[in-house]
Amino acid sequence: MAGISDKQLRARVRLFGDLLGKVLRDQAGADVLTAVETLRRGYISLRKAENERRRRRLARLIETLDPDTAVHVVRAFSLYFSLVNIAEEAFQHRERRRQVRAGGPLWTGSFDLAVRELYAQGVEPEQMQRLLNGLVYSPVFTAHPTEAKRRTVMENLRRAFLISEQLNDPRLGKEERENIVRQLETEIQILWRTDEVREQRPQVRDEIKNGLFYFRESLFQAVPEVYRNLEKAIRRTYGAEAGIRVPDFLRFGSWIGGDRDGNPYVKPETTALAVRLHQREVLREYLRRITELSHVLTHSRLLCQPSDAFLEALAQDERNHPDVFAKKADRFLYEPYRRKLYIMRYRLFRSLRDVEVRMEDEQAPRSDHAYPSEREFIADLHLIRDSLYSHGDAAVADAQLKDVIHIAETFGFYLMHLDIRQESTRHSAAVADLLSRQMQPVDYLTLPESERLALLTDLISRDHPLPIPEGLEEATCETLEVFRVMKQMREEVSPEAFGNYVISMTHSASHVLEVMFMARLGGLVGRNENGWFCDIRISPLFETIDDLEHIEPVMRALLANPTYRSLLGASGNLQEVMLGYSDSCKDGGILASSWNLYQAQQQVTTLAAEFEVECRLFHGRGGTVGRGGGPTHEAILAQPPGTVHGQIKFTEQGEVLSSKYSNAETAVYELTMGVTGLLKASRCVIHPTQPVSPELRAIMAELSRSGEALYRDLTDRTEGFLDYFYEVTPVGEIGLLKIGSRPSHRNRADRSKKSVRAIPWVFGWAQSRHTIPAWFGIGGALDRWTQGKPERIEQLRTLYREWPFFRALLSNSQMSLFKADMGIAEEYVSLARNPELAEGIYEKIRVEYERTLFNVLTVAGLSELLEETPALKLSLSRRNPYLDPLNHLQVTLLKRYRDESLDEDEREVWRAPLLRTINAIAAGMRNTG
Repeated sequence: MAGISDKQLRARVRLFGDLLGKVLRDQAGADVLTAVETLRRGYISLRKAENERRRRRLARLIETLDPDTAVHVVRAFSLYFSLVNIAEEAFQHRERRRQVRAGGPLWTGSFDLAVRELYAQGVEPEQMQRLLNGLVYSPVFTAHPTEAKRRTVMENLRRAFLISEQLNDPRLGKEERENIVRQLETEIQILWRTDEVREQRPQVRDEIKNGLFYFRESLFQAVPEVYRNLEKAIRRTYGAEAGIRVPDFLRFGSWIGGDRDGNPYVKPETTALAVRLHQREVLREYLRRITELSHVLTHSRLLCQPSDAFLEALAQDERNHPDVFAKKADRFLYEPYRRKLYIMRYRLFRSLRDVEVRMEDEQAPRSDHAYPSEREFIADLHLIRDSLYSHGDAAVADAQLKDVIHIAETFGFYLMHLDIRQESTRHSAAVADLLSRQMQPVDYLTLPESERLALLTDLISRDHPLPIPEGLEEATCETLEVFRVMKQMREEVSPEAFGNYVISMTHSASHVLEVMFMARLGGLVGRNENGWFCDIRISPLFETIDDLEHIEPVMRALLANPTYRSLLGASGNLQEVMLGYSDSCKDGGILASSWNLYQAQQQVTTLAAEFEVECRLFHGRGGTVGRGGGPTHEAILAQPPGTVHGQIKFTEQGEVLSSKYSNAETAVYELTMGVTGLLKASRCVIHPTQPVSPELRAIMAELSRSGEALYRDLTDRTEGFLDYFYEVTPVGEIGLLKIGSRPSHRNRADRSKKSVRAIPWVFGWAQSRHTIPAWFGIGGALDRWTQGKPERIEQLRTLYREWPFFRALLSNSQMSLFKADMGIAEEYVSLARNPELAEGIYEKIRVEYERTLFNVLTVAGLSELLEETPALKLSLSRRNPYLDPLNHLQVTLLKRYRDESLDEDEREVWRAPLLRTINAIAAGMRNTG
């Protein structure tokens, strides 16, 4: 059966390729199609067998392409990758449905298999209920790296996906099938005619709307399906009589419009706009759903008896909102649920009008008929549900109405929790500015940490907040304004509108108290008749290797502060700590980053237990392995035993958003894989877990030290290495792509590793097929530890089989090693200004690549990369022959664009095709950073 399915996938890819070829011939001309086909077939042939003569011929063809033809060729390959992605998503979805129809246990990560495993391990119904009650699964959408695809292109691809799915209907006749194929060809033609490269850099408002796309197109449909599937799996295994109830545990977050770290375009008014746009989006969905329900719940009072509570509430609604039926008082008089739903729709419409008006005029008064909050809306939904239950219509209540309840309890009136993020020095500077202008000025920045903590604690604890002086710096005013906006949006939209205030580059406990002090000035913190109130939750972010190594003393100083502990208790006694994967990996390499993050999680969890505080870890993962990426299910299971207590929060970035959430079918799968990983990793809530042995920890610590030394030797101590990075990768040109509002460097004039952001760091190495952030140092570290001793190799093989953390580390490195290509990377070396120095650096990288490849395969007991994940291997293999010409073309275009002997006009003609190669290679590798 699997062979047939693979045959179907290949047939679909071939169909897409044929249709793309027709569009190319008709729209771009025979010459473009000939060039594309020659390159495609030529590099496929070279992948099978090296032929130097053919390689030279293909290189000459690339050299002769004029700018317009080059653009067409690049766009053709880029569109091919997008179509292959559609074919693979659809294929994987069909395979999962086939397994469901077969009736046996489903795939690893499915609800069915996960619940069966927990049941087989002796998890009793009450324990399962306790596990479910503590679940919080929170993906956080971010705008960096911004998705390289335009929203328009994503919408077009979604249409192509849906049209292609119709071809799977076995009842189709020849004529119907031909009609669908024509529709598909038309959609591909539209994609060809749609420019995938933005003409203007997106504003933050555009990025916010890009994030909303996934809810509208996918998640509003996927979320209730996830809940339904879990409920079915539990009923199937535990039985309906067990009475296990699935609560609404999905919570979505966002940084888009709240993350101001390094982005000067995120202003306080941007944050207010983001929250209002979130509310507008979810209200529109409720209006659509309630309208649909009004055509379903058509029960007549003559044929059923609604509950007294429902009828009383309906009568009260009619008195409070007389305008609804003013023109026709007897409308739905005998259909009480429809009457109630029409009133609800009216109130939602008023709420929607309110938010739209406030986006233009925030002083506009609120309508008396609007819902004051999501609580009243959800109460109305529960009222209808309970009434349906009361007269025997539970099956009706548990259909579409239940889906609306799931959506309302998941998204509220806020859609997603907007996190605020700012860098710690901005807060320190603002506090220093404030204190320097008081009656008794304080030189805050010269104070040692102990005195800063004492002063901030005193300022927060005072009965009345410190007066805000006049004449503050503009940056200080803006920082304080953020807290005022948070208070305003909590009152206007929802108390749940915001998630956490994330402090990047947290180096000390005072960095957290600085934010708490400013929240006190902004009215988010204080005392009332009930004691302390605290309407802000603060997450310190630990990013570099040094920060991770000092996480314990910083968090201990913070949690030991009685005032902070009181405020933490007032906000729910939950301390969230964010861990940065990107910067730690860029700083010290993949081994040091992974191991320091592992230890940091254990330290924070132990510390929280000591202070009797609930702890949630927030994982700042990127899309690529070099930024903490990789399969979510395995990543959650790889967390240290006992550190996942039912809650997990993590960033979802760049191309990951598109690949996971563009289609509802894939979103259901991805959310399911994450939730089952969370369920299994949270068994410590009901069963004690065994800590990792000191022996394993000692091995990993030694590997980490060796890996970090090798990585730093390359990146920090190799002469000319940073020049190599800037010259043999297109990192400088990436900054010309209009894919994000945030600058790619902290300081563009600074060519240091510290200045370049982690995203372009990973993006640049991926484009030139080095991919070093995800694997460099692993091979040498394994070599040093094993010393060629068979017993040590066997010891590492046992680790790979039995320790999820170590297995995930090496499995993820395999994916990056597979995406790397040292032959293509060597082509980029020709871009270096000092060829001799560059060749030496390249050779150092190549040797470590070969060493890592050999050792990873040896330890994993494999004969080739990705042997254990054949579907992933096939997917990446399918792309390689199409990436090859793009990489060679990119090298040629970089040479021309950087050629200072040409005048600016001559160089500029190559800019458009060059930038398109960056997009196309990212699409092919499914990586931007």
